[in-house]
Amino acid sequence: MWTEARLNEISEQIIGAAIEVHRRVGPDCLESVYSPCFALELTRRKLDFRREVALPLEYDELLIPRAYLADYVIEGVVAELKAASRLTPEHWRQVHTYLKVSGFPLGLLLNFGASSIAGGMKRIVNNFPQGTEPMHASAILIG
Repeated sequence: MWTEARLNEISEQIIGAAIEVHRRVGPDCLESVYSPCFALELTRRKLDFRREVALPLEYDELLIPRAYLADYVIEGVVAELKAASRLTPEHWRQVHTYLKVSGFPLGLLLNFGASSIAGGMKRIVNNFPQGTEPMHASAILIG
């Protein structure tokens, strides 16, 4: 499915897109400003991505179809954007949860609010490079 080399290549492209946006826009805006600029940079790099991806959660026979909403899924990599003064363990847990629920092997936490984007990035893995089975196997769809 995924290879370490391909995931690292995608990751480098995503980080390059984030660096370009941060370089041009700076650290003092809202996430709602960074997101469309980031999408444009991903498009320029010819990366296949989806924005605001609903991630379901299964609880016994109950399926919550939109339990979580990931900012981006880019060719098997989850990217979560922040515009905070600093990243917290809660931000890391959020991405880790997205990886467990989706089964994707790699997540990037990108904090555009940091004075340097390099200091505002966190790479989070989930059984890298294979990923895991998504937590939502089969259930009754409600809602």
